[in-house]
Amino acid sequence: MAKISFENKTILVTGAAGFIGSYLSKKLLETISSLKVIGLDCITDYYDTSLKDERLKMLNAFGKRFEFIKADISDMMVMQDVFAKYKPQIVVNLAAQAGVRYSITNPDAYIKSNMIGFYNILECCRHNPVEHLVFASSSSVYGSNKKVPYSTEDKVDNPVSLYAATKKSNELFAHAYCKLYKIPATGLRFFTVYGPIGRPDMAYFKFTNKLVKNEPIEIYNMGDMYRDFTYIDDIVTGIMSVMGKTPDETEDGAPYKIYNIGNNKPESLMRFVEILENCLIKEGIISEPGKKVLLPMQPGDVYQTYADVDDLQRDFNFKPSTPLEKGLENFAKWYKCYYKK
Repeated sequence: MAKISFENKTILVTGAAGFIGSYLSKKLLETISSLKVIGLDCITDYYDTSLKDERLKMLNAFGKRFEFIKADISDMMVMQDVFAKYKPQIVVNLAAQAGVRYSITNPDAYIKSNMIGFYNILECCRHNPVEHLVFASSSSVYGSNKKVPYSTEDKVDNPVSLYAATKKSNELFAHAYCKLYKIPATGLRFFTVYGPIGRPDMAYFKFTNKLVKNEPIEIYNMGDMYRDFTYIDDIVTGIMSVMGKTPDETEDGAPYKIYNIGNNKPESLMRFVEILENCLIKEGIISEPGKKVLLPMQPGDVYQTYADVDDLQRDFNFKPSTPLEKGLENFAKWYKCYYKK
């Protein structure tokens, strides 16, 4: 693996107004004073855009070192112009239509952003050579695999949602481009990312909004589900570590690698809810635990996620470690500050 310096580099981060993209951009700008981040996002209304505005406000505080472009990665002409103008040396593609259940009712959004958009990124990297392309995949690619923990060596050919299928396609597209055009690329399978200024469609955020309104929260599979919850700061540390080293070539000559980034410690959904409620009570956001409605498993959902992070630990001496209690405490403090002013 070859090391990459971030000094005096231009880094393109797509999905920069999103949860992970904004945190990554902020950390990069805080850590290396000589780099510039080009943040690109189309600001969809999939969830409350005021959160995206808040994240961009945070990034705009870095002045000329952060430049925002409102654009859609599925627009090839725009993407070609961006690459030609800014000539980024490192590209981190975090732009995507997220959400498992939403992909069942709105499949077009996933084909447009996750497949056409990612194809455009690859084509731009092909014609404007970059030192490293890092892209977001998802733990959803493991589908209903029974073997745990999930390893990147496992077969992942049976997705149970269109969202998962698009993320698996990203990995396949990237491998082909790495093989054909020697684009160094690393894919990251994220496991249930959470934290302050997160996505309102995620369980912890949705539960909190319901609890605040004294409405019952819906818990699927009768609460018998497990997730490898991964705190946002750990995710960002993982991304930056990976950005700094290009992958070795595979046996077939592709400079390509996939890593899991997960907490390596699945938590039961019921325990997760209990910890969340305790944090919200401690902050005075709610006064008592809320009502629960137990429902069957939803289409596209999986019983358990559990990341094998041995490769990540071996190659970067890093593994996510933030306890759920600490992560949800940080979220509760932010929620109180942001929504209960």
